[in-house]
Amino acid sequence: MTTQPPATSFDTNQSRFPVLLGKLGKLTSIRDTEVLEQSLLKTLGPLLGVLDTALYRSDEAHALVRVIHHHRSKVIEPDGGERMVERIEQITNPQDTPKTVTSLTENIRLLSKPCARKLSNNELLIGYPLMGGDEVCGYFIFKRDREVYPGEDTIIRGVLEVFSNYYALLDISQRDRLTGFLNRQALENSFDRLWTLLAHPDNQFGDRPEGRRHGPGNHYWLAVIDIDHFKKVNDNHGHLLGDEILLLVSRLMAATFRSTDLLYRYGGEEFVAIIAADDVAAARLVFERVRQTIEAHSFPRVDKLTISIGFSQADPNILPLEVLGRADRCLYQAKNDGRNRCYEYQELVAQGVFQDLGYGDAELF
Repeated sequence: MTTQPPATSFDTNQSRFPVLLGKLGKLTSIRDTEVLEQSLLKTLGPLLGVLDTALYRSDEAHALVRVIHHHRSKVIEPDGGERMVERIEQITNPQDTPKTVTSLTENIRLLSKPCARKLSNNELLIGYPLMGGDEVCGYFIFKRDREVYPGEDTIIRGVLEVFSNYYALLDISQRDRLTGFLNRQALENSFDRLWTLLAHPDNQFGDRPEGRRHGPGNHYWLAVIDIDHFKKVNDNHGHLLGDEILLLVSRLMAATFRSTDLLYRYGGEEFVAIIAADDVAAARLVFERVRQTIEAHSFPRVDKLTISIGFSQADPNILPLEVLGRADRCLYQAKNDGRNRCYEYQELVAQGVFQDLGYGDAELF
């Protein structure tokens, strides 16, 4: 006998459709990809009657690289009333993904269709693929005590299709056409999110039982990266080769930075990177590895190229443009000292190379 959905299911509750249309309208008014991902979870969770939903992103090698969890819980007010509290938790360390989830996502990827897995507590772990073109690029995951009914399945698929199509359009608008890196507008959006996270970390990241936060580091570092003597490449070999060099450098950087690092083309031959690292030494290792990779590569026609890097810690008490200005000062100091170097702001201050800038005194380009 086929199990029928309960009367409260949105198979039979037509009043949910106007609500859904309203949520889709809000979804497609968003202009930021990460906020869009969060909105997807906030939309589908209540519609499915579940408190916890998750979105997993995968890279080109099908490895899970980023996770967003959306939690809803009831809070009892002093007057006895109830209200729902929502919390977004971002986990950038794929090693935290449970094996039950990784095996489920692997089945979804191989079949390119929704799959479910029964858990030990008789709940079902249910997953749907997120499509990027013809490829699976992520997964929508939730747990529930019953299977998905046909009407629910239709709505989930429809919402995910709208989300994926709109996400692709939004992502293209935030990327540099040549390198595929995020552009300056995306950098400004990242500033807003990152400084909110730094100022209120408990609102974004959940703590592990032993008190350590998820992710590769508790601090963020911003670097400005510039290709040395790039003008000579354009002058001596033309802009077509210059574009080829920019593309090669960007691909070498993308392959050398970690999948969780954020990379932007800031303009011309200049790039910005935002990474997480526990301390300045760990951050320097990341940036030095990138510098050495570029130095070791043999480029067409020009053979050898180098890059200079200036970086500074992202501080919630300092405006983003001032942090960018600090990294930029370090970059130009590296240029003045012979190029092919990696300098950090506080170290140069400690060495007396230049004085620490006061609030509002950042030198910008």
